[in-house]
Amino acid sequence: MQLRELIFKTAKQTPSAGAIEETLKWGQPSYLTSETKSGSTIRIDAIKSDPGSYALYFHCLTNLVDSFKKSYCRKFRYEGNRVFLFSVYDSVANRELGKCIADALTYHLRKKRNQVPIGQRINKSKN
Repeated sequence: MQLRELIFKTAKQTPSAGAIEETLKWGQPSYLTSETKSGSTIRIDAIKSDPGSYALYFHCLTNLVDSFKKSYCRKFRYEGNRVFLFSVYDSVANRELGKCIADALTYHLRKKRNQVPIGQRINKSKN
């Protein structure tokens, strides 16, 4: 529930994310930016093989977790290129995790901005 609340709070503080849709994907609570399409889906689930553990999932075809590892290498436990692992006994680093969630909620928006050639961006701003 803490992660769910943090996702909604972060989305509210990230205007470009728009409204968040909460749905089930693969039986997991999932959070999408359906209105703006600005972000990548975030999912939450318990780790069935490890009672007392749960995970925050990011899309594996993004570079999100790799960039989070660079910024917060020791703040979180990771699995591969898509998962943050937590224990029910962990205190969650809300500030840092909120930044990661905000990055996920605006992933496609930032990716689109970076695909526009620099010269075109300058020309459009002058017109």
